[in-house]
Amino acid sequence: MRGLAILALTLAATATGATAQERTGYARIAAGDFAGARAELEAESRTYPRRPDLMLNLAAVQRRDGQYAAARDLYRSVLSRADMGMDMPDGTVASSHALARQGLAHLTAMNTASR
Repeated sequence: MRGLAILALTLAATATGATAQERTGYARIAAGDFAGARAELEAESRTYPRRPDLMLNLAAVQRRDGQYAAARDLYRSVLSRADMGMDMPDGTVASSHALARQGLAHLTAMNTASR
């Protein structure tokens, strides 16, 4: 389970600025409040359904909760849109497509391991 939490944090791409960061679920994910993160992300996604940072973070929470099909759909949705730079918690910038591919690869690895 710890590996999933670390990956969720890795995929917790944040929008620029502290205020935007508060609405991406990142703080709740980092604190281990996955139910709170889910509620926050679902609410923000109703207002901003095309934001890749919200989709990536919600997919990470869904994957952690065992909702693999829903997470896979969100990762694929990110890949169907234009690639965007995501400001990461460590100050680096990552491609939204690279993060979605990483999430999909993790789902595939988990599926293979469970067989």
